[in-house]
Amino acid sequence: MSLFLGYVFLGLSLAAPIGPVNAAQLDTGIKKGFLHAWIVGLGATVADGFYMLLVFLGVVHFIDLPFMQTFLWIFGAFVLMYTGYESLLGANEVKVKSERTSEGSHFKSFMSGFFISLFNPLTILFWLGIFGSVLTKTVHTYGAHKVMLYTAAIFVGITIWDITMAGLSSTLRKYLTTRLLKTISILSGLSLIGFGIYFAIQAFDVIFL
Repeated sequence: MSLFLGYVFLGLSLAAPIGPVNAAQLDTGIKKGFLHAWIVGLGATVADGFYMLLVFLGVVHFIDLPFMQTFLWIFGAFVLMYTGYESLLGANEVKVKSERTSEGSHFKSFMSGFFISLFNPLTILFWLGIFGSVLTKTVHTYGAHKVMLYTAAIFVGITIWDITMAGLSSTLRKYLTTRLLKTISILSGLSLIGFGIYFAIQAFDVIFL
């Protein structure tokens, strides 16, 4: 049981660091409420599952190709900067309590989280690097039959964090003024753009250095 909880904590450790997905969840929760924020996290979790599948299929070496790394950095930069730009444009729509903005599309929220995570090289490094090592150790130590159990534990940890972030962001709007909510939305957008610029710099380094 303690080992299972250890893998749950590993999932929490993956999801908890402040990054693009958390910034997007915070912004979405403030504007559209709990459900949309959770769906953003769900989209990111599905992307995590995709990379986990790639680890199982053994495609780690393909990601090591310079061309593939460059593509991921560039596309990740585009997704983040576009999402951040949309966040800045939508900052004026943020209102408190009963004046909440229209909910919009659940599918759009899902795809936002999915693409932000899918093209986040830091996520890729975790799943294809760290998780690859964890997977190897688990198979050698506990046997292949335990792999799915501990993989599920990682997803439990990720899900717990997603629900926590969605609840936090949607609850915050009840206690904050419209002006402060707009400020947080702007900061979230700038954060996403900042991550996008960082990804673009990494792409530049891969291409020219």
